[in-house]
Amino acid sequence: MTRLQLFVRLLGIQRVLYRHGLDELLESARLPGSLRFVLALSPAAWVTRDRTRPRAERIRQALEDLGPIFVKFGQSLSTRQDLLPPDVGAELTKLQDQVPPFPGEQARREIEQAFGQPVEALYAEFTTEALAAASIAQVHAARLRDGQDVVVKVLRPGIRQLIERDLEVMYAVSRLVSRYWPEARRLRPVAVVAEYEKTILDELDLLREAANAQQLRRNWQGSPIIYVPEVYFDWCRTNVLTQERIRGINIDDLDALRAARVNIPKLAANGVEIFFTQVFRDNFFHADMHPGNIFVDATDPENPRYCAVDFGIVGTLTETDRRYLAGNFLAFFDRDYYRVAKLHVDSGWVPAGTRVDELESAVRTVCEPIFQKPLKEISFGLVLLQLIGVARRFNMEVQPQLILLQKTLVQIEGLGRVLYPDLDIWQTGKPVLKAWMLEQTGPKATLKRLRRDWPDLRYALERLPQVARRLVDEALEKPAAAAAPAPGGSLPDAAAQLAADRRRWLATVGGSLVIAGAVWVGLAAAPAGFGWLLGGTGLVVAGLGWPRGSRQG
Repeated sequence: MTRLQLFVRLLGIQRVLYRHGLDELLESARLPGSLRFVLALSPAAWVTRDRTRPRAERIRQALEDLGPIFVKFGQSLSTRQDLLPPDVGAELTKLQDQVPPFPGEQARREIEQAFGQPVEALYAEFTTEALAAASIAQVHAARLRDGQDVVVKVLRPGIRQLIERDLEVMYAVSRLVSRYWPEARRLRPVAVVAEYEKTILDELDLLREAANAQQLRRNWQGSPIIYVPEVYFDWCRTNVLTQERIRGINIDDLDALRAARVNIPKLAANGVEIFFTQVFRDNFFHADMHPGNIFVDATDPENPRYCAVDFGIVGTLTETDRRYLAGNFLAFFDRDYYRVAKLHVDSGWVPAGTRVDELESAVRTVCEPIFQKPLKEISFGLVLLQLIGVARRFNMEVQPQLILLQKTLVQIEGLGRVLYPDLDIWQTGKPVLKAWMLEQTGPKATLKRLRRDWPDLRYALERLPQVARRLVDEALEKPAAAAAPAPGGSLPDAAAQLAADRRRWLATVGGSLVIAGAVWVGLAAAPAGFGWLLGGTGLVVAGLGWPRGSRQG
């Protein structure tokens, strides 16, 4: 996108806002005087304002007109009803599955082009009218030849070009922000946009979504609390996905849930358990859990089951990030604010020179008031603003790799507030985290990691004889060379060199024995005692070769 195209797009955004009478939002923002002057004189400001409709409706329609990225933004906002005016919150929920669909005949053409054959040859039945439409794609009901009811998801035509255009706009704005706003270095806007770009472009590949769904289905196979529909890969392409049709109650339809006598407190608690289990046990979590993607199977009202759809956005974390996050959560649960502060310093999320006691005091001031309160009495919006203030004070950097997790946690909390405001999200998640931490640090976890690394350990073991032979040959050859001092050298120097070689040889052999011991422990059928014996011998041998102060030889 050239600078001229970027400028035109920015003018287009301004024109949409003005056309829907939302220039009042720009006027209320604290914009620099020069920018206000440019906005007032731009041609986009000359359009006729429409303020006859309700404000919330104008905001929703403006987001729809601006394109899929802005619709996604509105979807995320809709999960935080507590942070929005009631009228705006109610209107933005329509973005979850009530985006205007594109023509059904066009969907048929997309399917036929993807498979190279008529829709009638693929499906026994296909409903042209869309079941639901979202910002990226829409779904149609269909039936396979074997009678299986399915839904067919079809990408919106030309969606990639629209998204790539607006990503360039986001990059341009983020670079401007980085250049002119002092806070930008801490917030890392360019890195945040890069992380978002990866996420949303992945969402445009429906084969990737199919693979995500299959992985989640495998992780939760047989679970009594969540069901993931089956994917039919033979009927999937990059822009078409076919999966089992789910029938259930929308998660935010409280009237229907109550009419079905669903155990809502249990349903809400299960949602929290599912989130923490996906993040920490599986390291593979559904990161687009707005109400339009969650249904409830109320076949057994006392044991309701979640039914999830739309797996275009999933999240994973590094093992280090998961450990730090779990430690942070548990420290919060135990009100151990010193450990929270220390973990932030150790992880590098705050500068290394930060005083732990000062950070501890600041975190305690924000978090202490929220404990022992149900969700309905906690303003997480206020808590978040206060934590941002703490982050700013201590130069805490935004972690782009955690943005998906933060978004998902916000969505889970928003769902919990809708379902059961008395839910204690902290106490519900604590047992899952404690079990995971125990699993990660116990002997079974150590054995599991050894078995996982067995190919590398076996490679090292197979080469131990070669290493040992080379070390022995070097040890036998060097004494003769060391006995004859080099010109200008002295015998003590040669003796010191010989001693250093001996220590290095012993340390290397000892290290090799330690590796061999680890290999034996990693073998399921090997006597564990022999492995520990090898490892212990290695430590002794390595110890003989370790330098002891100024002693020589």
